[in-house]
Amino acid sequence: MSITTFGNIYSDELITATELNRQPGRVLDKALERPVTITRNDQSFALLRREEMTFLIKAATQSKAVFEALTVAFSLLLGKEIGFEHPYGWLSFFEKDDLQDFIKELSEAFRLIDSSPIAWEMIDALIHEWHESAIAIASPELADAFSAETDEVLLKSPPAQSGV
Repeated sequence: MSITTFGNIYSDELITATELNRQPGRVLDKALERPVTITRNDQSFALLRREEMTFLIKAATQSKAVFEALTVAFSLLLGKEIGFEHPYGWLSFFEKDDLQDFIKELSEAFRLIDSSPIAWEMIDALIHEWHESAIAIASPELADAFSAETDEVLLKSPPAQSGV
């Protein structure tokens, strides 16, 4: 399901609470096709499939996270200090080129939400991978391990065996 499905959500059919009470099956059948607004006095209630509501909640929640991550990345590019206590403060560990790559990757993944059913999972994975990379960059143990001289021993070619 894509957000464009709800491009004009208020063009749904208006049903009175009385009509819902008299013909619940017909109203539910309409709600299978598109959102229905049920009116009672001066109040309005939305009736739509649970999967659609779940999608809308997830889209709103994750869009906020994407916006926040992009805002932090752009702020860091502009030289603003972001504290490590911020939920996306881990982006501070990246260089400007890396931040530009992060912005590009996240923006491209976000553009897929209308066309790919797994776009949100891709966004989650992308943010998770970048976060894990920030943890690795920030780890003094890993930095030491990567910069340490190794005691590598080169292997010699095995002797050629005859008769095998």
